[in-house]
Amino acid sequence: MRFEAAEWAVVPLNNPWARDAAVTGAKAAHLARAAVAGLPVLPGFVLVPAARVPAALTGDEVLRLAWRTLAGEKGREPLVVRSSSLYEDTGHSSMAGRFDSVLDVRGWDSFVSAVRTVLASARRVRPLRPVAGDLPADGMAVLVQPMLRSAVGGVMFGADPVEGRTDRILVSAVRGGPDQLVDGSTQGVRQQLTRRARPVGDGTVPRGGGRLLTRRKRHQLVGLAKSAERVFGGPQDMEFGFDGDGRLWLFQSRPITAMPPRPSRGARLLGPGPVAETLPGVLQPLEEDLWVTPMSHGLTVALDIAGAAPRRRLRRLPVVTTVHGRAVADLRLLGAVPPAHPFLDRINTANGARRAAAAWRVGRLRSALPLLAVDLMADVDRALAGFPPTADMLSGHLLDAVAWGRQALSALHAQESLAGALLGGGSGATAAGEGLAELAESRGQGLSHDELVARHPVLLSLLPPALAGRAPLPEVDNVTLLPRGVDSLPVREGLRLRIRWVQEMQIRMLSVLARRLGAGHAAIPPSRLALLRWHELVRAARGEGLPADLAERVPRPRSGPLPAAFRLAEDVPVAENQPRPDAPGQGEGAGGGFGAGTAWYGQGERPERPVLVVRFLDPALATLLPGLAGLVAQTGSPLSHLAVLAREHQVPTAVGVTDATERFPEGTPLTVDGVTGAVEVGELPPAASTSARQEPAA
Repeated sequence: MRFEAAEWAVVPLNNPWARDAAVTGAKAAHLARAAVAGLPVLPGFVLVPAARVPAALTGDEVLRLAWRTLAGEKGREPLVVRSSSLYEDTGHSSMAGRFDSVLDVRGWDSFVSAVRTVLASARRVRPLRPVAGDLPADGMAVLVQPMLRSAVGGVMFGADPVEGRTDRILVSAVRGGPDQLVDGSTQGVRQQLTRRARPVGDGTVPRGGGRLLTRRKRHQLVGLAKSAERVFGGPQDMEFGFDGDGRLWLFQSRPITAMPPRPSRGARLLGPGPVAETLPGVLQPLEEDLWVTPMSHGLTVALDIAGAAPRRRLRRLPVVTTVHGRAVADLRLLGAVPPAHPFLDRINTANGARRAAAAWRVGRLRSALPLLAVDLMADVDRALAGFPPTADMLSGHLLDAVAWGRQALSALHAQESLAGALLGGGSGATAAGEGLAELAESRGQGLSHDELVARHPVLLSLLPPALAGRAPLPEVDNVTLLPRGVDSLPVREGLRLRIRWVQEMQIRMLSVLARRLGAGHAAIPPSRLALLRWHELVRAARGEGLPADLAERVPRPRSGPLPAAFRLAEDVPVAENQPRPDAPGQGEGAGGGFGAGTAWYGQGERPERPVLVVRFLDPALATLLPGLAGLVAQTGSPLSHLAVLAREHQVPTAVGVTDATERFPEGTPLTVDGVTGAVEVGELPPAASTSARQEPAA
């Protein structure tokens, strides 16, 4: 954008027009409003296109007069020239750090050059989200203020943007101006404060920095945060500075974007836990009804028998459910985490009575369970062997077989859970070990995967169930176990194997039923059938037709894994904040949720689910944010510009991860927890795996 003084109007910050964000941009308008409200704002003016302000003062002399007012008659006083675009600092998008600012501007020629630099950044910057085309250059205004030599500067959030807590104020400070923080190059002193200016925890205090945020400064900052919240109607993201006399100044105020939801009081603690062993992937609706519902019912029965939870709670809450298509369990009901109130549990007489009754049942069950399990497995084996070839079965019989499978799975899960709790591990043999041994022995026979599975059904223990096709069998090397037969497995492993066999029977029955439901038309592919709910499938099998919107339904995406423990807030998993400062990979959470993908340094070919690993949070990396599965930085602050933008794009971000670029080479599978800051090496998520399930041709 060119700069001709005659085409630009000078709007002082104390002019009513300056408070209109449609005229001066949100950054300048917020400062003008703050000044009117009595907040400590430096004087200044805004350059805006003359067409925005009726009867505005324009021209070279008007601009020079405004400039001299700030820079002095000789123009030697330093100024700061900043962007104030119509598209930044809004409630939906901060565009933090995307436009240029020029500091320490002295002299007329340098001032004009700085204005042109800021205006030129409007042409260079492209929106990270669609806004009806590129950002128009005429959407820019230029804010000019004196440059304050800050003794201490920093960034303050009137609420915690990582944990979503409105009862906390987050402050990060450095010696000098706040620009060192917002560009991500400096970590600074960081503290979480209560609304009464009391520090929470130890914060992050580098050597020699303990005096930056004194008690007096903390109270001044909290007072400013509360005042700004009253002026703007909500907590603010602010830049501030203390001058040499200890006076506090407000440099910038904007709404906090991307505040994460906070779990409600009493929200359940969920996690993949042991259920991920059986159902590790993303499930579609019909898979959920076929396999998660019976699992939840079976575990409920087992918990009731064991007296592990009151029946009223078991009836009210499902033990197992799904979040974003992944099976998760109530970790407290399963006893995977300590009780929330162990002392109250100990003195609860109802608990004692319940456990006494359960002990009587369990005592009798412990001796009877092996025989009951053997009987159940024999019944399941006979039923599976008794089904005729699927081609010979009527559609109603196919559906009946699938329905029987749901009932059988409930019983199998109940006994499998009780066997694990009461009988121990037995000989230590596993169905997966038997399957690997069989696979190693059969590799040289030239059989296809389907032929191998048909000949050795124990191989199904190596494969998760899926309606939309089976994953390939794993590669095996140097397996020395000798197959001993399914009958030699411990009770619990035998039950687990039958669970997988029943699931496979359901898959085969439904593949035939899908072809028949599409008779006269193109066959319904398994991936489309999986989008039905159980009751919809029943109606379709009875001749009532498929749902009218089936063609428009979209499969659940194969997202990365969920946190090990989390609570839901507005259907968003919020990881349980359990910092592990001594754990490798532990940094500080900067928000964005939880994600998994492949380490990438930002150069060369971009992986399918990239986790960007960098040394510091350079704002120039903003264009890489869309589509990232995570962001890991060796240094930087959760309050830096790039961290703000990452939260807006829901990119899980961890900062302060020591030696991240050395420890996590490109191609390393990583999980990133944006709440705790934990970065761990793990398995690739399904979307990035080279062994993703392949759907057979219909």
